[in-house]
Amino acid sequence: MSVIVQAFFHQDSNTWSYLVSDPATKHALVIDPVLDYDPKSGRTGTSSIGKIADAIAEGGLRLQWILETHAHADHLSAAPWLQARCGGRVGIGEGIRLVQAAFKPIFNLEADFATDGSQFDHLFADGEAFALGTIEARVIAVPGHTSDSVAYLVGDALFVGDSIFMPDGGTARCDFPGGDAAMLYRSIQRLLQLPDATRLFVCHDYGPGGRAVAHETTIGEQRRANIHVRDGVDEASFVAMREARDAGLAVPVLMLPAVQVNIRAGRLPPPDENGVRYLKIPLDAL
Repeated sequence: MSVIVQAFFHQDSNTWSYLVSDPATKHALVIDPVLDYDPKSGRTGTSSIGKIADAIAEGGLRLQWILETHAHADHLSAAPWLQARCGGRVGIGEGIRLVQAAFKPIFNLEADFATDGSQFDHLFADGEAFALGTIEARVIAVPGHTSDSVAYLVGDALFVGDSIFMPDGGTARCDFPGGDAAMLYRSIQRLLQLPDATRLFVCHDYGPGGRAVAHETTIGEQRRANIHVRDGVDEASFVAMREARDAGLAVPVLMLPAVQVNIRAGRLPPPDENGVRYLKIPLDAL
């Protein structure tokens, strides 16, 4: 029996979040939940993640996991809000330690900010197996976009984070701290060894060429048609293409707010003595 996948699109960040459930047991997990954030006013909101919480309640589902594919640079995680309302454990790849260590000095975070991943309930190792009800699942480390990037294979459904996009969208950038184009190429090759019929769900889509946004493809289609890593593209060609493209990309609009929240497992920074929480914007540091 296949897992049921419900997709939710966050238009402001072009992010797909997923509610994945086992129809036999009603156990569920959520992948990459998004907190609404207005950079102009500094206000957060929960209307988007509220739709997923409503779907969990309406389906009579029991939330087991809230999974991050990596510490995102384009949206703030809504994991704490969702966990407070629906339960579940928050998990991410064990490479988050490297990301925390890289960004703690950039943001000059408080001295007691831990870089051991302890803000999360569980750190997944490469190849680690777990279950969603009666459905077998495992973690595949896919570093290259970031040091902590992982994909989750739940039954026949693969959730790839930012490592690979829809075939006409190609692949993710590799110029963030800890990024490496050659590493990403090798990570994607691991994914492309899965059966062609494996359903593949992306984290972002930007509708290249004006097409409607999409979220699902297959391993076979990626091997046949991905504009960056289809069959026949070697590592050297991919690295040259990726590095040339990345050199012309701007920093994501929400990178500075998002990363300093997401390395805290989505928790906002501790409040100052006036009770207000503040995000830091390092000047001339990136």
